[in-house]
Amino acid sequence: MGHSNLESFEIDMRLSLVGIGADMRSEDGYVEIQRLVPGGPAARSGKISAGDRIVAVAQEENPFVDTSNMALDKVTELMRGKKGTVVRLQLLPAGATDPSKRRLVTLVRDTVKLTDEEAKAEIIDKFLPEGSVRHLGWITLPSFYDDTGIFGIGKSASRDVAALLKRLNREKVQGLVVDLRSNGGGSLDEAVKMTGLFINQGPVVQVQDPDGNIDVLRDHKGKALYTGPMVVLVDKLTASASEIFAAAMQDYSRALIVGDSSTFGKGTVQTILRLGRTSSADGALDLTVQKFYRVTGGSTQLRGVNSDVKLPSITDRAEYGESALNYPLAYDEIESVPIDLTGNRKALFKDELRRRSAVRVRHDPGFRDIAEDVQRLNERLKNNRLSLNEATRRAERAKDIMQREKEETERRNAEQADRSKIYELTLAHVNKRQLPLLEKTLATTNPAPRSYNPVDAALDEGEENDLAENGPAKREALNILSDLIAFSESSRAVGQ
Repeated sequence: MGHSNLESFEIDMRLSLVGIGADMRSEDGYVEIQRLVPGGPAARSGKISAGDRIVAVAQEENPFVDTSNMALDKVTELMRGKKGTVVRLQLLPAGATDPSKRRLVTLVRDTVKLTDEEAKAEIIDKFLPEGSVRHLGWITLPSFYDDTGIFGIGKSASRDVAALLKRLNREKVQGLVVDLRSNGGGSLDEAVKMTGLFINQGPVVQVQDPDGNIDVLRDHKGKALYTGPMVVLVDKLTASASEIFAAAMQDYSRALIVGDSSTFGKGTVQTILRLGRTSSADGALDLTVQKFYRVTGGSTQLRGVNSDVKLPSITDRAEYGESALNYPLAYDEIESVPIDLTGNRKALFKDELRRRSAVRVRHDPGFRDIAEDVQRLNERLKNNRLSLNEATRRAERAKDIMQREKEETERRNAEQADRSKIYELTLAHVNKRQLPLLEKTLATTNPAPRSYNPVDAALDEGEENDLAENGPAKREALNILSDLIAFSESSRAVGQ
């Protein structure tokens, strides 16, 4: 791992950095400001807006470095530095066509907390067809971050999720969705701790070193924090530590796994060895030191975690996954370890939930659009050709634009038909009496970042954002959860 990669890894783990507080992307030879992080130096200055393009960067009073056609990671490296130091930017304002219309902005680097990457939750009042309301919880976890260190302080994914769960319990939610889509993993220890929030003690995952020694990692707390009906939502970009958690929920019959046919398939453990003693300037070695296995003995390597209920998705393809990478380790199995399902196992009614979901999916315009997108993508990948005829390309682009406009119209119609209320629950809200009502619906999209792969290469400009269509999957996950609650209630009534 080079210096910039190591620094990015550490930022992901601690959810903070020293810089100006701006998300950036490459666009037409420039690095463009995509979003300002609230509370960061860029946002506080009031002189930078989303859409502004960076054309040059200077450190303190040193000469400017032209950033035209510079790689994004190089520009990002220029933005970072020690707290309290000065960075000067030459910006081309958003929408400006004259490259001489530059604006000079001077900023002082400061610590920026990446609160958008923290665990967050929603409380959703979902209206059912017969008029009743389900009071549901939704937790989104972007990664298994961990910066606790030997003193137990700093950011912790499991601790943050626990805080959200306590508030959701106080709100008496009837069911919970844990959204792990696009969660690429993180700390193995955090995955084990988070599993302990939902089971009453027991083994979570097995790890094997190169000599064949096996260690069983367990939850020792002994009492689950949340015990109600539960769905874990995954996709092909759910990887590593996320797969450990999803696999444990499945092996304990604690939750229903919903989403793409399987997760990423990364069943290996890495350790970071710094090459420098005091800083990240020299980079590090990223070594694979173990493989992890489910308590049932099977590895998640290559195969991932299979969903109990599958949903149509454009990411559900071989191009996404460990098997598409160079030199992946093989799948294998080891001995299972006994687990106590008493107090953990829940009736999940998988067959009936699959049937009900399939009927809804067939009649959902959003999923029909996804199916059409998948078909068009398959054709592009199969043909592997792009016409250089201008008239042909314009016709193709016009057709794609019409399709996106149709999908947008259907999304707006779905929003208007959706009467659900969504209340925001962040870590800053957990102890507040009133939660803010969000001005959005279950049909709202929520694009998620992805690594480059052949699927993205087959898309036209702007289409990559459509891959993370949130509305249909979110609606259906809540429908499945609502059915699971109904079946669970009926089962208890019959049992009584």
